[in-house]
Amino acid sequence: MGATMSERWLRAALGYLTLFSLQVGVWALVAPQSFYDDFPGFGRVWVSVDGPYNEHLIRDVGALNLALAVVFVAAAVTLSRALILTAAGAAAVWGLPHLLYHLLNTDGLSGGDLVASLGGLVLFAAVPAALVVLSRRPVIA
Repeated sequence: MGATMSERWLRAALGYLTLFSLQVGVWALVAPQSFYDDFPGFGRVWVSVDGPYNEHLIRDVGALNLALAVVFVAAAVTLSRALILTAAGAAAVWGLPHLLYHLLNTDGLSGGDLVASLGGLVLFAAVPAALVVLSRRPVIA
């Protein structure tokens, strides 16, 4: 029997959170100076404009994002409502304060960089709400 539309949307949302967290997590943990100097890549610079380099902090951000990815993968594999809500809560606890900080501290970014940065943060903060709504329907019998 194929996946329902709700299952596909849940997995897509959890997949987005997983991929984003893996990309940030691996980069920040494995190459913290590069993450600081070059994130998000493609010639853009979003992290170093916000203060001096701190290897400990950057590596902690990487480890945090990898830990979140573990929760997101577990939720996507099991589609357990409890794990989906846990994943949504974890993403919200990380994403909402992160978004709020950057809404209140826009120094260093302007134009397209500011729009792209805030847009990505809004999406990461909004996906948990979608997970809560989508998980209301029974997924696993």
